[in-house]
Amino acid sequence: MTIWQVIILASIAVLALKLIGYVIPPTLVTKPTPVRVTSLLVVALLSALITVQTLGSSDGIVLDARVPALIVAAALFALKVPFILVVIAAAVTAALVRLVF
Repeated sequence: MTIWQVIILASIAVLALKLIGYVIPPTLVTKPTPVRVTSLLVVALLSALITVQTLGSSDGIVLDARVPALIVAAALFALKVPFILVVIAAAVTAALVRLVF
């Protein structure tokens, strides 16, 4: 099973959970466990998409200037820096890494 097949299956699972949410009584959905599972599944899916787009290529895993840029972006998001500044800082980081290497 390829990484894209896993991502597609996870996407289908998230869609199914959201559609089931319209059928299930609200008392069942507001319990802590379903809320935690759905929120963690969304985070896992987004993380997988970011990882595949950043590190993936047809040849396998590629470590290039995108990795430090992603680390800088994640750190700035953790510090709650405005989005446009995060994008600029990540772009500058990638450009500097490509210039040096």
